[in-house]
Amino acid sequence: MKLDNNAHSVFLPRYHLVLFMKYRRKVFDDDISARAKEIFERVALNHDIALQEWNHDKDRVRILFKEHPNTETSKFINAYKSASGQLLKKEFPQIRQKLWRECFWSQGFCLLTTGGVPTEAIKKHVESQGEKH
Repeated sequence: MKLDNNAHSVFLPRYHLVLFMKYRRKVFDDDISARAKEIFERVALNHDIALQEWNHDKDRVRILFKEHPNTETSKFINAYKSASGQLLKKEFPQIRQKLWRECFWSQGFCLLTTGGVPTEAIKKHVESQGEKH
């Protein structure tokens, strides 16, 4: 197992995050998901977070990421949800047909630590989720 490190410590914080659409509306397609992923990567740069895996269903995204121990995870998640909600609704007007109010994401989210599970096992799990076409 490869640990991350800095001058004074070693660490391996990995998380599995699931974000749900407001009212569980079926909004995501491949284009919207790809743009949401780009926004995630851009916001993540400011929070010492690195995306490892991304997948979507029509009403949620599943994300595997790693972070620096100094990261304030809830602040990052809120920053991402705010930025992505605004940008996605602006760039994809069809979303407004399904979400008539300002909210894009549900208020809550599911955040799980990956514990001692190998990263590859979590990546395979995230990849395998979603509706099969």
